[in-house]
Amino acid sequence: MRIVTLNEGAMKNLLEEMLKRDPNNYESYTETVQSIVDQVKAKGDEALFAFTKKFDKAEVSAETVRVGEEEIEEAYCQVKPELLAVMKRSLENIRSYHEKQKRNSWFDARPDGTILGQKVTPLASAGVYVPGGKAAYPSSVLMNIIPAQVAGVERIVMVTPPGKDGRVNPVTLTAAHLAGATEVYRVGGAQAVAALAFGTQSIPRVDKIVGPGNIFVALAKKAVYGHVSIDSIAGPSEILVIADGGANPRYVAADLLSQAEHDELASAILVTDSRELAQAVSAEVDGFLKVLSRREIIEKSLENYGYILVVDSMEQAVEAANAIAPEHLEIVTANPFALMTKIRNAGAIFLGEYSSEPLGDYYAGPNHILPTNGTARFFSPLSVDDFVKKSSIIYYSREALAAAHGDIEAFAEAEGLTAHANSIKVRFE
Repeated sequence: MRIVTLNEGAMKNLLEEMLKRDPNNYESYTETVQSIVDQVKAKGDEALFAFTKKFDKAEVSAETVRVGEEEIEEAYCQVKPELLAVMKRSLENIRSYHEKQKRNSWFDARPDGTILGQKVTPLASAGVYVPGGKAAYPSSVLMNIIPAQVAGVERIVMVTPPGKDGRVNPVTLTAAHLAGATEVYRVGGAQAVAALAFGTQSIPRVDKIVGPGNIFVALAKKAVYGHVSIDSIAGPSEILVIADGGANPRYVAADLLSQAEHDELASAILVTDSRELAQAVSAEVDGFLKVLSRREIIEKSLENYGYILVVDSMEQAVEAANAIAPEHLEIVTANPFALMTKIRNAGAIFLGEYSSEPLGDYYAGPNHILPTNGTARFFSPLSVDDFVKKSSIIYYSREALAAAHGDIEAFAEAEGLTAHANSIKVRFE
């Protein structure tokens, strides 16, 4: 891996390189995605099934698009019992963590005759996109569905691309059933996002769409935003490790590569105040590359977006981390908890040498659907909050309004909204 001494110029160049990975920069795909979305909106099932045949090479019809109970039962038989047990333990950890995020409605009654409050209501429906085809991502299934279920969403719809045989990956399907999906449809890509957003003859529309996908899925979510809510426009995965001279270089190298293997656009960055550690980690990376199965992808990722940044101090390391705002941040230092308090921008923070990033991907409980591409400056991980909406509650007695009506009328008249002022005034004629 390239080793760079971090200064102002190097930081500026790094941030510019990172931003090139933003899905919003892929304008060449926008017109294609918009065309797919428009056709599904206009033609419903006809366009949805045609695109499924074109892109996934699978025949789907109104009679077969929804996965039935028989296929779900078959899926359970095809999943190894050991994996099923692991998914169940992971599910319980995820559920336990997200249960702590639940919010209650609240009301504040005051002696002056006012009652103010907030009513928390689950969304009626949510659509979950899960990448599919040959691959299986049961962890993403659990991470997307369980917060919605904990929030109280009654209709949780999963869409995922089928294989060429038209069937859904059994591991994906089993995870969806375990997590509590109420409907599963064998469609994917931009066309599935459009179906969730606008509805078709076979797939009723939903209120919100969540879940990761390729560039077509990301741009389709952007295209339908406003017609429905979405979680975010997900970009490529990334990890940043802050480590001091006492860190184990083998552990650090392994953690960097755990994200670099996702795809060629993934980013893996080490920030350290030890040049000795930087060189040792680089050597360990070279060693791992000789044995890891996704070597070509990792090498391309590291060539484009892999860095070892050497800084003068841990304070400079924190500044770099906050500027990059990584999706995953590991702190492998003598006192990671002290350093953690200075971090403002990160999707998930992993503390200590035994809290490696895959722990969060699969098992610990916090959600692995995280803000990418620097959006951790203003976005949060997927949570129960994403599946509820809040309504303000306002009650004033006549006595309470009498004490305030002059102020309200003055405010309204200052804005030239005389009908607003009159709405209050008539109550005291």
